[in-house]
Amino acid sequence: MKFFADTADLADIRELMDTGLLDGVTTNPSLVKKSGGDFIETVTEIARICPGPVSAEVIALDHAEMMREAEVLRRIADNITIKVPLTIDGLKTCKALTSDGTMVNVTLCFSANQALLAAKAGASFISPFVGRHDDVGYPGMELIADIRMIYDNYDFGTEILVASVRSPIHVHESAKLGADVMTAPPSVIRQLFSHPLTDKGIAAFLKDWEATGQKIG
Repeated sequence: MKFFADTADLADIRELMDTGLLDGVTTNPSLVKKSGGDFIETVTEIARICPGPVSAEVIALDHAEMMREAEVLRRIADNITIKVPLTIDGLKTCKALTSDGTMVNVTLCFSANQALLAAKAGASFISPFVGRHDDVGYPGMELIADIRMIYDNYDFGTEILVASVRSPIHVHESAKLGADVMTAPPSVIRQLFSHPLTDKGIAAFLKDWEATGQKIG
C-alpha cells in the first residue's frame, strides 16, 4: 500500500521523505491555509520535494472554470494530480483531463456508487473519506470494502486512496482490505512507528549495553 501525507507543511514532507516511506502528497485548500504559504508556491515546492503524485485541488465548481484552473495547476510539474470534487462537473473534468494524460484524484467520495462513477470517468484515484463516515455513525471501512469489491469485479484501474484517516487503525484496516493508497496527516504516520514493547526493548538493550562499558568504534 502506498503512503501519502495529507499536509501542506513543507518541513513535515521533507522529514517523511527522508524515511523513504512517502509515495505522494495530498493537499486541499484548508491544509494550504493552515500552512500559511502561497498556494502555487507551496504546491510547486511540494512537487519538487516529492517526486510521487501531488494532489492540488481546483476551487471552481463548473466544468469550464475547473478546466482553466487545472491547466494552471498541471503546468507546475509533471507529478501534479488534479483534485476534483465528486460532482457531475467534477467527473466531466476528470474525463477530459485523464483522456489528455493528466492524473486526477476525485475527492469527497461517500458512497460506492459515487466511486463507481469516478472509475467510469477514468479517475486515477478515488478518495473515500472514512473518518467523516465514522463521525456520523457509518463504519467508514465498510465503504472501502464495497469499493474494493466493485473495482475488482470490473477490473477498474482507479486506485482506492483512503482519505480522512484518523488513526493507525484506519491504516491497518485499509491495508487488510487491499486499498491501494492511504493518505494521513504526518502525526498519524508517525504513530505507526510507535509501540510500547519496542520502546521497552530499546530501553533494556541500552541498559545492558551500558553495563558492558563498551563502545562501538
